[in-house]
Amino acid sequence: MPIYARKPKSNYATAPEGLWPSVCVDVADLGLKETQWGPKPKIRITWQLEERDPESKKRFLVWREFTPSLGQKSHLLPILEAWRGRRFTKDELEEFDIENLLGANCQVQIIHNISDDGGIWANVQAVVPPAKGSVKLRAEDYTREIDRAKQYESHPDGKEPGDDAPPF
Repeated sequence: MPIYARKPKSNYATAPEGLWPSVCVDVADLGLKETQWGPKPKIRITWQLEERDPESKKRFLVWREFTPSLGQKSHLLPILEAWRGRRFTKDELEEFDIENLLGANCQVQIIHNISDDGGIWANVQAVVPPAKGSVKLRAEDYTREIDRAKQYESHPDGKEPGDDAPPF
């Protein structure tokens, strides 16, 4: 009897295009990731949109990965400055705690990209300050990645699920 391997079908809806009221719900350290310029430290910023998936009734989540750099050629610096609505001072450029973004409201501009196989991806194009007079959003039904990792630390044998899987 054959055993088939298949490409998994997505079980979540793609966030719609547009400019959406949002709240930052997570900042995760992804460690070193391989890039075309060699291994680089990466972080992921995750936002929860005010807009809800009509089927699940949960808020849409979107994220973007960055190198944690405030250099003039970085992708992170213009996003943060647009979000703040002002430039960083010379002193602020020395060091900025990315976790200060947690709970910060904004508006996230989502655009769709289509992959070669026809899949649609929601991409964070821009982040700007919240609209004047908008209601402050708070995270709903979301557990930070760092807190999810702590759940595994309390596992009786100290292993994460899948630790026994063979390497590929």
